[in-house]
Amino acid sequence: MRISELASCAGVTTKALRYYEERGLLDAPRRTNGYRDYDESHLRVVREIQTLQEVGFALEDTRPFVECLRAGHDEGDACPDSVAVYRRKIAEVEAYLRQLNVVRDELRAKLDAALTRRNAGEN
Repeated sequence: MRISELASCAGVTTKALRYYEERGLLDAPRRTNGYRDYDESHLRVVREIQTLQEVGFALEDTRPFVECLRAGHDEGDACPDSVAVYRRKIAEVEAYLRQLNVVRDELRAKLDAALTRRNAGEN
């Protein structure tokens, strides 16, 4: 299939596909007329990239998953490098949640103090 067909099937722009190719995530063999020639395996790669980006992965974080698919695995997370990225990403999320909990606790304390001052002023 041509790039426009792949873009349509995957729900992305041709610009995004060219960018994936530029970043080495999508390999596009060329036909004799110079057009890129994609197949179902390319669609699977693009969908893997999209799925991971939807849950917060940076484009570069998708590389091990793409390489796992290229190696012939049915799933992009069947390889050790992909699992390592999952672990790293979970650690990042947990650290962020800890930071958010600190912020929430500080905001609650400020709210409580404000309400206490307000109630004291009403008496």
